Amino acid sequence: MSDAEQPAGEGAKPAESAGAAVAHHGPVTGHEFPLPPSKVGMLCFLVTEVAFFSTLIVTYLIYIERIRPDARALLRLPLVMLSSLCLFTSSWTVHKALGALPGDVAAFRKWLAATVVLGALFLVGTAKEWHELIFEHGLTLSRSIFGSAYFTLVGFHAFHVTLGVVMLSTMLGLSRGRMTAKLENSAELVSWYWHFVDAVWVVVFIVVYLVGR
Repeated sequence: MSDAEQPAGEGAKPAESAGAAVAHHGPVTGHEFPLPPSKVGMLCFLVTEVAFFSTLIVTYLIYIERIRPDARALLRLPLVMLSSLCLFTSSWTVHKALGALPGDVAAFRKWLAATVVLGALFLVGTAKEWHELIFEHGLTLSRSIFGSAYFTLVGFHAFHVTLGVVMLSTMLGLSRGRMTAKLENSAELVSWYWHFVDAVWVVVFIVVYLVGR
């Protein structure tokens, strides 16, 4: 039997099978990345920050034997422990703030404000420590290897805490209006940064104030 003589139904079977396969499997789409670009960008930024602080910390450890005598004589552990407690507690408060979203904006603002206050108290403690080291003991960047290593490592961390406090304060101001999905995403990214800052301080505290003394 020629092709022209085949029944119409038999000729349509291949096309119908192909159509059924497309309908069954759905349209072909490209691979979708599990994270949005904003979160990927923040993760990439934090990875570069890990490399940056790792370099500073390793440098501090290389000179640890030359640093230890001055560190033991000049650093006061009770003051830094109190300011560190403020910073570590702020990691819990920012977690509570993020957990209040999306439903309870008032609770979000309350816990975020507490995080800002705790971060500011940490900076006040750092400023007090620096004031004593500089004006009472004459420690500067150029005085000794300890001064150079200490002010570089602790100073850069204090700068990052300051930046975090600014970002948290900005989020607190923006949340006075209607809380949108975009603001919620921004709040999550800021919390990532703040947790990172706290985690870095755990390492810095151990290296400078425990191992370094």
